[in-house]
Amino acid sequence: MKLRFLIPLFAFFALVGVLWIGLSLDPRALPSPLVGKQAPDFDLPQLRNPETRFERADMLGKPALFNVWASWCVTCRQEHPMLAQLRDSGVPVYGLNYKDTRPDALRFLARYGDPYQAIAFDEAGMVGIDYGVYATPESFLIDRHGMIRFKHIGMITPDIIENEILPLYRQLEAES
Repeated sequence: MKLRFLIPLFAFFALVGVLWIGLSLDPRALPSPLVGKQAPDFDLPQLRNPETRFERADMLGKPALFNVWASWCVTCRQEHPMLAQLRDSGVPVYGLNYKDTRPDALRFLARYGDPYQAIAFDEAGMVGIDYGVYATPESFLIDRHGMIRFKHIGMITPDIIENEILPLYRQLEAES
């Protein structure tokens, strides 16, 4: 008879435990199946010069940050100074302009600055799908051989630069 009253109590504590664990997880920590694998190939027109092509092979030879952004993305505007900081720290920054229009993207760069060495123009968003992009901004640290070594979803902050991106970039840069 007493056991019958304890079953709902145990069920309640089990539910509280599961919710506690779920609420303590970082919602930005989405696992990426691409980390540790070769970055997907692409061949797209450059944003600034549509007659010139930009492809994954153009990023090989030195570790680089590949940043997915769009002019309509409010968070991308907030993140933009961090990309300039990375560029000024010696990190090559490449861009993928995602589901945007060329005029809007060029106005964005004219207004907020252009930290990118080259920008692929992915108007249809197909390359973004290949990279598993959930939303902009997203950034990938790619090693000299084209392997994705780190993925960050959301805005890059000074803390992420100092504690995650720069240390890993320096490590990748030192690898032979």
